[in-house]
Amino acid sequence: MTTVQDITSPMSASEKRATLSLASVYALRMLGLFMILPVLPLFAQQLEGSTPALIGLAMGIYGLPQVLLQIPFGLLSDRFGRKKIILIGLSLFLIGSIIAALSSTIYGVLVGRAFQGAGAVSAVVMALVADLTQEVHRTKAMATIGASIGASFGIGIVAGPIISGFGGVQMVFATTAVLTVLAILSVIFVVPNPKKSKLHRDAEFVPEQAMNALKNPDLLRLDYGIFVQHMILMAIFVAIPSLMRQAGLSAGDEWQVYLPVFTTSMAVMIPFIILAEKKRQMKPVFLGAVAVLAISAFALAMFHDNLISIIGWLWLFFCGFNLLEATLPSLISKTAPADLKGTAMGAYSSCQFMGLFLGGVLGGWFNGRYGVTAVFLFCGLAAFSWFLVTLTMKPPRYLSNMLISLENLSKQKYDVFVSELLAVVGVVEVTLHDEEAVAYLKVDSQQLNKDQLQVLLSQYTNA
Repeated sequence: MTTVQDITSPMSASEKRATLSLASVYALRMLGLFMILPVLPLFAQQLEGSTPALIGLAMGIYGLPQVLLQIPFGLLSDRFGRKKIILIGLSLFLIGSIIAALSSTIYGVLVGRAFQGAGAVSAVVMALVADLTQEVHRTKAMATIGASIGASFGIGIVAGPIISGFGGVQMVFATTAVLTVLAILSVIFVVPNPKKSKLHRDAEFVPEQAMNALKNPDLLRLDYGIFVQHMILMAIFVAIPSLMRQAGLSAGDEWQVYLPVFTTSMAVMIPFIILAEKKRQMKPVFLGAVAVLAISAFALAMFHDNLISIIGWLWLFFCGFNLLEATLPSLISKTAPADLKGTAMGAYSSCQFMGLFLGGVLGGWFNGRYGVTAVFLFCGLAAFSWFLVTLTMKPPRYLSNMLISLENLSKQKYDVFVSELLAVVGVVEVTLHDEEAVAYLKVDSQQLNKDQLQVLLSQYTNA
C-alpha cells in the first residue's frame, strides 16, 4: 500500500515541539550575535591593540568560518547524527563567547569571534527540522524559524546596548555564553530525537546539485543581493555606533534609538510585503527596497553631522533592509526548482556570511583610512551595483513549494501519477525522487484546488 500524506492535517504535538524548540535554539544563538553589532565598535576601542581595521575584522571575522564550515557540518550530520553536530557547533560557539568575554585585547576578541563563527550549525538545524516534521508541514516549520531570526535581530540590537551598560562588551559576550548554554540544554532535553535521518533536498545542500544552482542566473542575482545586503549591514554598524556617540547620544541610551527605529520600520514593511506577495508586485517592490538602501547610504555619507539626521537615515535604511530580509528568502523559494531549494539556500547562506565578513573587513579599513564618509559611500555604491543587477531580474513566478510523502509507489506508476498531479488545478511542476519517497511540487497557492489534490492522493493511498 502507498502511504500518502493528508495535506489538510495540522501539525502534530511532536512537530510543534520540534519546531518551537529548534526555533528557540536558533534564536538564542542568533540573539547573542546580534547583541554584539551595536556595542563592539564602541567598546573595542578600549581594548589593547585595537585599530579601526582590527575592530572591523573583529566584527566580520565571524562570517568566514561560517562560509567554510556550514556546508561540511551539514554533510557530517548526515553521517554522525544531527544533534551531535549541533552540540559540537554550539560548544565551539560557547568557547568563543567565553574567550571573547575574558579578553582584554582586540586579538583575544578576534580569536573568540572566530570560534563563534566555527559553530556553524544553521544548515544542521534546518536538516533536523526536516527530519522531525512531515513534508507538508516543512514550509510552515521553516517559516517559524525564519520569524525567530527576525525577532532575534530586533531584540539583539536593542538589548546589546542595555546589557553593555552593566559591564561593557565583555558582559555582552558573557550573556551570549549563558544563552548558548540554554541552547545546548534545549537540544539535549527538549528537542525530540528523530526516528531516522535522511536526505531532504528542500532543506539540505546536495553537492551534486551545486552546479545547477550556480549556473542559474536568477539564483546568482539573489546570491549577489544577500551578499551585498549583509556586507552593507556590517559596514554600517562599523561606523554608526561611534558616530551616534560623537553626535551626542549618551552611553547606554542607544536602545532608545534602535527600538523605535526597528519597530516602526517593521511596521512600514508590512503593506509592501502584502503588495509584493498578495498583489504580485514583487519586482517593483524589491527594486524600490534596494534603491532605499542606496539612497540611505549616500544620504548618511552627506548628512551625518547631527543625531537627528543620523537616526532619520538609519530608519530609512532599516525600512529597506527589513523588507529585503523578508523578500529575499521568498524569492529563492520561488525561483529554485522545488528539489533544488536546499542547495540554493546553502549557496545563498554562504554568500550572506561572506558579505558579513567582507563588510566588517572593508568597513573597518575604510573607516580607519578615510573616515565614516568613505564607509557610507562604499555602502551606497555597493547598493547601487545591486540595483543595476536587479534591473535585469525576471519577474518571479508566484509559486510555492509543496512536498508530498510517498511510500512504495512503483516506478511503473510514475508517469501516470505525475500526469494526474499536473492535471490538478494550481499544480505547475512535479519532480519525484523515489530514493526519498517524496514528490516535490511547485504550486500556485492562490489557484491550487486542495480538495482535488487530496482526492487524487487518496486514490493512490487506497490503491
